[in-house]
Amino acid sequence: MLEGHWSTAPWEFTVMAALLHRLGAWAHRHRRIVLVAWLAVLAGIGALSATAGGSYEDDFSIPGSRAQQTLDTVSHEFAAASGASAQVVFVAPEGLEVAGQKPVIEQTLAAAAKAPQVAGVVDPFAAKMISPDGRTALANVNYAEKSAQLADGTLDALEDAFQPARDAGLRVELGGSAYANSSDDSGQGAEVLGLLIALAVLVITFGSLMAAGLPLLTALLGVGATVTGLAAASGALTLPTTAPAMALMLGLAVGIDYALFIVARHRSQLAAGMPVAESAARAIGTAGTAVVFAGLTVVIALAGLAVVRIPFLTAMGLSAAGSVVVAVLMAVTLIPALLGFAGERLRPKPGSRAARREAGRPSLGSRWVRLITRRPLVTVVTVVVALGVMAAPALGLRLALTDNGSAPVASTQRQAYDLTAAAFGPGFNGPLLVLADLRDNGDPTALTGKLGAVDGVAAVSAPQLSADGRYALLRVIPETGPQDERTEQVVADLEAAGGPSVAVTGSTAIALDISDLVSASLVPFALIVVGLAVLLLLLAFRSIVVPLKAALGFLLSVGAALGAVVAVFQWGWFADLIGVSHTGPVITFMPVILMAVLFGLAMDYEVFLVSRMHEVYARSGDPRRAVTRGFGASARVVAAAALIMVAVFASFVPAGDATLKPIAFALAIGVLLDAFLVRMTLVPAVLALAGHRAWRLPRSLDRVLPNLDVEGARLAEPAKTRRAVPVEVVR
Repeated sequence: MLEGHWSTAPWEFTVMAALLHRLGAWAHRHRRIVLVAWLAVLAGIGALSATAGGSYEDDFSIPGSRAQQTLDTVSHEFAAASGASAQVVFVAPEGLEVAGQKPVIEQTLAAAAKAPQVAGVVDPFAAKMISPDGRTALANVNYAEKSAQLADGTLDALEDAFQPARDAGLRVELGGSAYANSSDDSGQGAEVLGLLIALAVLVITFGSLMAAGLPLLTALLGVGATVTGLAAASGALTLPTTAPAMALMLGLAVGIDYALFIVARHRSQLAAGMPVAESAARAIGTAGTAVVFAGLTVVIALAGLAVVRIPFLTAMGLSAAGSVVVAVLMAVTLIPALLGFAGERLRPKPGSRAARREAGRPSLGSRWVRLITRRPLVTVVTVVVALGVMAAPALGLRLALTDNGSAPVASTQRQAYDLTAAAFGPGFNGPLLVLADLRDNGDPTALTGKLGAVDGVAAVSAPQLSADGRYALLRVIPETGPQDERTEQVVADLEAAGGPSVAVTGSTAIALDISDLVSASLVPFALIVVGLAVLLLLLAFRSIVVPLKAALGFLLSVGAALGAVVAVFQWGWFADLIGVSHTGPVITFMPVILMAVLFGLAMDYEVFLVSRMHEVYARSGDPRRAVTRGFGASARVVAAAALIMVAVFASFVPAGDATLKPIAFALAIGVLLDAFLVRMTLVPAVLALAGHRAWRLPRSLDRVLPNLDVEGARLAEPAKTRRAVPVEVVR
């Protein structure tokens, strides 16, 4: 039997809705002040960026790890070996050998030695770095600084130094760690396509160009403030090169979506005859409350990346979280001000398509929810099996940091990488540095022999001694490339052969440590995110079924998205269609970024869909009616928001950045699957299947849990009744 009772719990959090209602009313009333204030903030951030801005740097360090501590020692004892280096590949024309061009090669190397910031060069003839067929020579140009510290124009000057060799008929390509921060700009501006698609979806959703333009305007202003703010912060903080792109991508997506939810609520209220001023305030107090809740979940999840204990990943997460904070602030302050400027022009005209739609005209969403709830068990099984099959490839997920082998095919660093691997072996693209403490190892020559005998080692350089003679540094070339699984075993075997006083470091060893650390953190991070989802939804909907179903759906979405990434980026399925030039391990931090962002977005859609269903159930006590009516009232806006999100993320896939491409692809696929298969198919089917049990909360929990009122539904109640919270209990 269904019984209604009034909660006696003192934990009622209707304060946020009331405060946001007042904030919306104030922003609407003082709209000119709000607009001028935001423009002043943007101008101030821009001025700060111009005067105090620095540069971005990919600092892939792991404080406390063995490889990092060893690299720190190398930097102190062998300063020349710790800086960036450029590999210069000379290739003679077919049928000729580079030995015939020795004078011009040495001449260009002498010119390179005088180029800006160059610490020294290694002649390929002196180092015997000539390929077996005699056609390829490999030289090195060493810098005292790391790649991120090289001044603008340094690499251009280096490339100019080798122009005489090109004029002599040699092919010259440059790569190495000096080019680690180089990126391809060919895809920049591709996000404009995503914005155009977003505009088209908004126009179709609202039937009004003005209503469609508001979310785009606030989103663009928000990402402008965020990206400019990051540029200003880069002068004092170490931020990764992907930070602005991540902030831009996520800021656009959530900025448009959050504004969409508020404007949609405003238009719906205007269609019902509500005055503009009250509607703007009510939209912020209701939809705005849900926006703050959803934004908070994204921020918490992104900040949670700190649990992985990798500084650059923490910086990336906090940078992206900053874009979400700005989007939320824009939504609850600038949007009501702009709604005030728009005034009556946003009210749907009587008899228009928009007015009929707001009046509850049967829609595609209504027909869809009736279809999937007709046989809810069949729907649940079908969706779970489909997503499970899609997730299967994720079992073979391999993680690694990107290197020049992932660069665009036409880039000089990618050409140098491929030529080096073909002429000398893939290991020359990822040399290992071995540091030995001679107090325990005595004879460095004997150590060279031990290391050279390790299975998988192609070559070992002569030992280089530190100034005090305590340390020996050896350069070991593995037979396999830096992203090959066998290279990790070579690192372990080298340390075992050398004993406890021998440690392996270098970019390859540190990348392996980072991948191991992230892999080990995936399950704990997933548990934190899923646990947070269960807790938040338990508080939001005072239900056991809703949070458990949401957590399961989130895991299915993440698994399916990771499976799609493996199929495309590791197996090469349809790789050419999205411009994937190199298949292999996936960028190390993609899974945790995916989980953090997708968690927040999934909870966003969950709140907006289920809250409408919960409102109908609270009024009618009919679980089937709650699902169909609640879904029909919210599906159009949620579908539009998801399509916009997918379009924005997908627009970053062709950008040519090997780091951002798999992240953008995973987010686009993840949002698509989560929104349409999980939230708009699995969720209503499960709720229909559960019936009254979907909204059941044990009395013991009811008495202690706070009532968040994330949709601000109680703002519509008479003031004298707002202290009592209706809760439905099923017996």
